[in-house]
Amino acid sequence: MRIYLDNAATTPIDTEVFNAMTPYLLNYFGNPSSLHQQGREARKAIEDCRASIAELLNASPEEIIFISGGTEADNTAIFSAVYGEGIKHVITTRFEHHAVLHTLESLQAKGVITVSFIKHDDKGLLDIAHLIELLQESPRSLVSVMHANNEIGNLNDIEIIGELCERYNALFHTDTVQTIGHYRHDLQKLKIHFLAASAHKFHGPKGVGFLFCRKGVKLSQLIHGGGQEGRLRAGTENIHGIVGLTKALQIAYRHLNKHQQYIQSLKSYMIERLISEVPGVIFNGNSANNNGSLYTVLNVGLPSVGYSRGLLECFDEHGISVSGGSACSSGAASHVLQAILTDVTKDNIRFSFSKLNTRAEIDKVIDALINIYQTIAA
Repeated sequence: MRIYLDNAATTPIDTEVFNAMTPYLLNYFGNPSSLHQQGREARKAIEDCRASIAELLNASPEEIIFISGGTEADNTAIFSAVYGEGIKHVITTRFEHHAVLHTLESLQAKGVITVSFIKHDDKGLLDIAHLIELLQESPRSLVSVMHANNEIGNLNDIEIIGELCERYNALFHTDTVQTIGHYRHDLQKLKIHFLAASAHKFHGPKGVGFLFCRKGVKLSQLIHGGGQEGRLRAGTENIHGIVGLTKALQIAYRHLNKHQQYIQSLKSYMIERLISEVPGVIFNGNSANNNGSLYTVLNVGLPSVGYSRGLLECFDEHGISVSGGSACSSGAASHVLQAILTDVTKDNIRFSFSKLNTRAEIDKVIDALINIYQTIAA
């Protein structure tokens, strides 16, 4: 049995989620834009899901737009700020997902916007004083800062950032793909204009997510065609995916505190064992700080095995699935690790955990790592 510790890339679908989706694949398959009974049944399922998600996030149903996932949500938010609200300046970080950074790079190359980056230290912690300076220079900006980094796990204080944006009349977009389903988000309290989420990061299906767009903000349509999603996102809705997304979020909220404590204990145990068993281990970013990082992510710099295959392939051969960073950047150097000037002599591995992992699996991973180093030394 393989050990799966790449949950920041994607999570296995929950059985309860799969069971909730199945009737909408086999029985309630009507097109929600159709006016007959089967279409009405499908439409009701979507609107019930929209209301359920809005209730969990303390938002209004009309502020929830179903889309294909985090990338589309991030793109829609940025294009809406630029083309819908007339934003000409964007403030962001070097650590954002490429769905954000590449979109901003494209717009800047076309001369549509200018982009400023918030300063950070060698752990990737953001300089809030610099953000204030940037907002003072260009008050009516879009601030795009993710809630938690998908590679090094750093948590950003979106409450403080949102309050600063409100003070300077800026718009705030946050990518919460790694934190929705793992933390509670009260969108009446948080000063957020756009929020992106994706189901497959919290045991839901791939290919579905949602964008929260605060009432009163002009949404610019990214995909044109029919009048779906209130004429905000064209295309026949992914009904079974939306049902699965909603069920996954309901399950996550039902057990959130228990799972958070359990997964945090696994991460803390791995940190203890790595420090004890692996001389020279380092922890990248703020990932070993329990209070300042995502409890599902641990990014580790390990002594290099000294040949091209690296530890990733060694772990894979031992039946352990881990990654070197974002799955979306597979094979490329991590822009996140480069931004914090990570020790290039190390093999950098991201371990990411879920409610399905066990303490025994952590022991097996450490034992495998020891075995790898012993084999190389022999």
